[in-house]
Amino acid sequence: MQEEKQEIIELFGIHFEQLYNIPPLASRILGTLIIDGCKSGLTFEDLVEKMQASKSSISTNLNLLLKMEKINYFTIVGDRKKYFKAAPLSQRLNNYLTLVHHEKILIDKIIDYREKYVSCSQEQINLQNSYAYKEHMEKAEQLLMSTIEKFKQIEITNQSNK
Repeated sequence: MQEEKQEIIELFGIHFEQLYNIPPLASRILGTLIIDGCKSGLTFEDLVEKMQASKSSISTNLNLLLKMEKINYFTIVGDRKKYFKAAPLSQRLNNYLTLVHHEKILIDKIIDYREKYVSCSQEQINLQNSYAYKEHMEKAEQLLMSTIEKFKQIEITNQSNK
């Protein structure tokens, strides 16, 4: 089981490194929090031990992940430690939704520009591609919003079952 867990964390690490363009340690911390921190969270000390990295490296990478909203922390009354967890899936997908929204704004600007200044067949093809891309992004946005709502409902149900 431990070997399989390490393999999954490593796969997460490679994936997040490429997807978010973040350092390998940050990627593996995020993977570890997804796999090991889902129940009670992991403390800073837990992460130092699991990652076999220096305190400063762990701290730097935790701050990066917090700033990127990939992880959250909570505290327990009477305990001075912070407990880190991966951000809920609804929150992480909401970040993608923001990207889609910005992309749609750019597509609208491109379409407006191309509609005004189309002067040859290649530009007409580019305009048609822009329409198709806008349609795709609108469908992606709807799918993301639907999925986010499903995850929020699951998260609410799980929160109330604690």
